[in-house]
Amino acid sequence: MDNKTITEIKERPSHKTYGSKVDLRKKQKLIKKGQKIEPQVSEIILLTSYPPRECGIATYAKDLEQALSEKFGQSFTLKVLPLESKSEQHQYPMGIENVLNTNNTLDFQKASHQINANPNVGLVLIQHEFGLFKDSENAFLEFLEFLNKPIAITFHTILPRPTPELKQNVQRMSCLSDAIIVMTQTSAEILIKTYGVPEDKITVIPHGTHLVLYENKDFLKEKYGLKGKKVLSTFGLLGPGKSIETTLLALPGIIAKFPEVVFLIIGRTHPTIVKEEGEIYREFLVNKIHDLGIANQVRFINEFLPLDMLLEYLQLTDIYLFTSKDPTQAVSGTFSYALSCGCPVISTPIPHALEVLQNEAGIIFDFEDSGQLEQSVLHLLENDDAQHKLHLNGLNTAATSAWENAAIAHAKIFEKLGNGIHLKYRKPSIDIKHIKKMTTDVGMIQFSIINRPNIESGYTLDDNSRALIVFCQHYQLTGDVSDLKYIKIYFNFIQCCFRYDGTFLNYVDKDCQFTEQNTSENLEDACGRAIWALGYLLSIANQFPEAYHGIEDRARFVFEEAVKQMENVHSPRSMAFVIKGLYHYSHANDSKCMNHLVSKFADRLVQMYRHEAKEDWSWFESYLTYGNAVLPHAMLMAYSMTLNGDYRKIAKTAFDFLLSKIMKGNSIRVISNKNWLKSDEKLDKAFKGGEQPIDVAYTILALRFFHGIFPDSGYEKKMHGAFNWFLGENPLKQTIYNPRTGGCYDGLELHNVNLNQGAESTLSYLLARMAFEDFALR
Repeated sequence: MDNKTITEIKERPSHKTYGSKVDLRKKQKLIKKGQKIEPQVSEIILLTSYPPRECGIATYAKDLEQALSEKFGQSFTLKVLPLESKSEQHQYPMGIENVLNTNNTLDFQKASHQINANPNVGLVLIQHEFGLFKDSENAFLEFLEFLNKPIAITFHTILPRPTPELKQNVQRMSCLSDAIIVMTQTSAEILIKTYGVPEDKITVIPHGTHLVLYENKDFLKEKYGLKGKKVLSTFGLLGPGKSIETTLLALPGIIAKFPEVVFLIIGRTHPTIVKEEGEIYREFLVNKIHDLGIANQVRFINEFLPLDMLLEYLQLTDIYLFTSKDPTQAVSGTFSYALSCGCPVISTPIPHALEVLQNEAGIIFDFEDSGQLEQSVLHLLENDDAQHKLHLNGLNTAATSAWENAAIAHAKIFEKLGNGIHLKYRKPSIDIKHIKKMTTDVGMIQFSIINRPNIESGYTLDDNSRALIVFCQHYQLTGDVSDLKYIKIYFNFIQCCFRYDGTFLNYVDKDCQFTEQNTSENLEDACGRAIWALGYLLSIANQFPEAYHGIEDRARFVFEEAVKQMENVHSPRSMAFVIKGLYHYSHANDSKCMNHLVSKFADRLVQMYRHEAKEDWSWFESYLTYGNAVLPHAMLMAYSMTLNGDYRKIAKTAFDFLLSKIMKGNSIRVISNKNWLKSDEKLDKAFKGGEQPIDVAYTILALRFFHGIFPDSGYEKKMHGAFNWFLGENPLKQTIYNPRTGGCYDGLELHNVNLNQGAESTLSYLLARMAFEDFALR
């Protein structure tokens, strides 16, 4: 069958309606009776091998299922239908009701009938590898033919030179499916050019990788008895195709120069190989190790390791070796996991490696060439800078394929194809562990390298002010007395930055000394943020235990003295932060004594607005820059305190104008720090990178407050939509929040996410996340 004949294969009919006419009549009767119809959550059937079966696809399916459930658990229900055979039968976790035995043709017919009969099934997702269906190809194709639900097939293997029969089977599967998923661009090109599969049916979703809570490598080496060793490793279900002997032959030359090298071979022998051949390959490797005299430098870890332990072994690895000798191997999950743990990778040129390791993310050597492998390992062991470069490049490469991002890409397909599937991101639980990790007895450290605090960056008043608000809110939510320790740390930092003239300094180095940067920058905005934080602290201080009452008195003194000093400030954001602080302080004290100051600052903002506003530009300045939402937010707070109608009108007009520039529907695209928007320029909607978490967070805080005053203006939906930016609804379709570390990445660049999880970004995320919780005044 040539490429053209694929169009002659009968395509499946489009999927427009599912469910019986009886179901429809029942719903119509209920509607007539005025009863509320609860919407059914669509089900997605996941047909796959599945743990406890030990194989790469089973692990892949489990990871994908978990990521989808955590990310979109309210959007659909994922139901696993495990593939079994005569030789592979297992006991599965609760919730798995049926299995499909691929050696039994009737099982295919039964499964297709049950799926078709279930009106809630919106889509069938199939994990395909030829070995899973090697004895039942016709039954599998008939199963696809009989299904009347949308079908998405993930091909884990694509052979570039197929037999005529295999080619015809793949073409048939393509025609019977609605979407094809592959993990590399190479696989997509083979499907298009060799198999004639339509390009618009194919989606490339890289093999998922785990977000890792990066630990200290030396600590992990000591934990696993590898202190002082240079660790090379490989892992996966063992078999001849992995060509472990390629590494063994390279080791004597490596050990001669680096006798501290240890090579870890992690993983059990593949169960299918054990059943068919026993442990012949492992015994061959043991004999080879003995012959080469390297028994003291090679360790077998003959286990199917739990995920956490596996990731720790990979983190302590200095160089990861991937030596597969199969040039047709499309993708490797083991390779992907190593990258996600920051391992410098040396690999044979399988398609996956050639794609992922470009841009200096790894080193390629020829199949079974031990000499090249030896030289590559020695090059890295002799060059720490080269190792570090591969480590960072690999992390950035792997980040795009995190399971959270793979889940987003899959869910977009489900939404497009599935009946009644509407995506709703699940909000993560509130997690403050990264802030605690970033906090010393002095305060919160400014920057991090990935998720590790970078003490060299020192501290700022800005970050500790935001941290104080976050922990005050967390204490309101939870009543957790351990929060008080951190509230005290952040307040003490603010107080230490307070000067005798009523102003604040912002920058403090790692040795707790104020830096020269304080004299070269305008610190008005930082002073305003401190007043906002102190006002919030004072608004909840009456909830503190008696032992912490002293904080309230000191905070009140600093707040009132600082506000006096700010009376002559004209920076719009600084004035806005002061208004926010006054708002919280005034409500806490049930007093209008500060209203004259609020009016003073708000009147200045009104004057700025009237000076700059024109027919097509309703804003306070002649450009939109950073932290824009703070200005209308503060104006509306001023209205709520003074009931001045001008404040209300200008706040809403300006905020709606801002939203018209940064939101499309309920999706947000904040102003890029690469290019501010000037009043005489047309908005360029092309994505340039430079989108920052703090701008999204300030918008969400404003949306919540505006929703309280204007409940019927759609602000609440926009608020939820804007928060999804953190979860992956952004131009890169990548998560910005890291649920593993509790940190938030430092922003969207043009082609990648900035993986550092500094104070500003993480605090901004948490301010946004807690805006959805119900506790007192905002």
